[in-house]
Amino acid sequence: MPASVAAERLQKVLSQLGLGSRREAEGWIRAGRLTVNGRPAVLGMRVGAEDQLKLDGRTIRRGPAAAESSVYICHRSPGEPLLPARALAGETGGSGSANTGVHVNASISLAERLPRRAGRRFISISPMPTVDGGLELLTSDGATAERLQRAVHGLEMEFSLRVRGELSPIQQQGIREGALDSGVALRVLELEANGGEGSNRWYRLVALGASGNEIRQLVERQAVTLGRMLRTRLGKLELPRNLARSHFRELTDEELAALKP
Repeated sequence: MPASVAAERLQKVLSQLGLGSRREAEGWIRAGRLTVNGRPAVLGMRVGAEDQLKLDGRTIRRGPAAAESSVYICHRSPGEPLLPARALAGETGGSGSANTGVHVNASISLAERLPRRAGRRFISISPMPTVDGGLELLTSDGATAERLQRAVHGLEMEFSLRVRGELSPIQQQGIREGALDSGVALRVLELEANGGEGSNRWYRLVALGASGNEIRQLVERQAVTLGRMLRTRLGKLELPRNLARSHFRELTDEELAALKP
């Protein structure tokens, strides 16, 4: 194939099409499942717009680039599936939540309700544990997903926590120290009481680049019963008040820009 500035690595092209991650594409290449212009694909090869790609003998059609870069903000209810069950089975440390004792409704996922023009396979950006909810991001574009995943690690994240009882000064100090089971310490920027009644109390927590799983572990390390956790902000991007639970919409260019560290 002639050299072309438009040529990109095959794994990247497949990831951008939403067919799978770059690692999955590498597995397809090693297994001989991919061909380029009738010949077996090899790792590291570059392909252009005119190259014919096939997976298991079926032609891979490449749609317009505009649809590939769409990012959707979702307001997920606690326990509501974000991705299809087949996608969740392959996730590592993303939206699974073991030992919670919570029954998750196996209804249709948010990703399955997104417009078909947006893609066929969606990738979640720093997903919350399934038992929790709040602000979630989905895209079918692999390159966009990788860029955002790197970006969110440098962003402030805000969470709303509902705990059983009132946090003692010692528990609050333990949370602020940010120690995890791995020995790594999260950078907790703020922790403050935010109302509540009866046996439940709400707290607002802000941490730098923390995943939902890390926040849940951090709080539960202090012998605190965490009943519910909602993510309400990623960097400057806040969960819109007019976005109802289980609803979603496409991010604007300005909102995408707000996800930069």
